[in-house]
Amino acid sequence: MQIILLERIEKLGSIGDVVSVKDGYARNFLLPNKKALRANEANRKVFEANRARIEADNADRRGKAEKHSEKVEGKQVVLIRASSNSGQLYGSVSVRDIVDALNEEGAGVTKAMVVLERPIKTIGVFEVKVTLHPEVVVPVSVNVARSPDEAELQAQGVDVTAAMFDNDTGGFTEAKDPTLEPGEIPADMLEQPADEEEA
Repeated sequence: MQIILLERIEKLGSIGDVVSVKDGYARNFLLPNKKALRANEANRKVFEANRARIEADNADRRGKAEKHSEKVEGKQVVLIRASSNSGQLYGSVSVRDIVDALNEEGAGVTKAMVVLERPIKTIGVFEVKVTLHPEVVVPVSVNVARSPDEAELQAQGVDVTAAMFDNDTGGFTEAKDPTLEPGEIPADMLEQPADEEEA
């Protein structure tokens, strides 16, 4: 389907571009959300007549989004989650979790603004994009950890899962005396008779 874009859309084009998209994408997303018009002669005339107003509205919204970006830019949120020893989360971190954490810090964002390319399923520090306007995208840092101490280490750039496996000794090890025969008990481990203890 041929459409006329009413705002800049990533990977498609900017205001006024006539592009071809799949029918479902146009019918279910672009047209109902007033991001585009069907590209027919009548709509072209309407768009050209209102182009100045549409571009002015867009510039106004972009200006507000740039102001808003000052509240969001550089934010670092910490999410404490349970995970396995290998760092796999029991569940995943969703867009809602990130939005709630950002709004607690006064960011004022909605679920539609947070772009999560894939669900977060491991502990670590992840960069997430917040789209305040099609032309204003701000990165925020999401620190997923098992405890506040671990989150602090990750914020300093420490890979806690790798550090944990480096420190792993592999279970109980016993001190070994190389002079003993196999099965012989070291002298310091033998129980002393009661009369020696009293002396």
